[in-house]
Amino acid sequence: MDIYEDSRMASRSDLAAWLRQLANQLESDGRLFYGAAGAVTVADTVRCELEIERESETEVSVEIEFSWTEPARVTVADEQEPAKDAEAAEPAETTPEPAS
Repeated sequence: MDIYEDSRMASRSDLAAWLRQLANQLESDGRLFYGAAGAVTVADTVRCELEIERESETEVSVEIEFSWTEPARVTVADEQEPAKDAEAAEPAETTPEPAS
């Protein structure tokens, strides 16, 4: 699922400034900001890929990719749901035997 994508023409100087901005965001609080109000928090350890391809005689592409796994989210329902093992461990009600 794509979260955000942007494509534009930029000067080499503007590209360098954009990469510096991303680097500063990573270094300061680990969040990358995108769009009007979006942000993604980058994990402390990430998989990094650099790919440089010659698309044709005149076109070269450079792709930089970072990926990581986010921890599973815990929902309020998960925290409030009783454990099935705990229910099984509770003693069953017993009826006392009549005294003789």
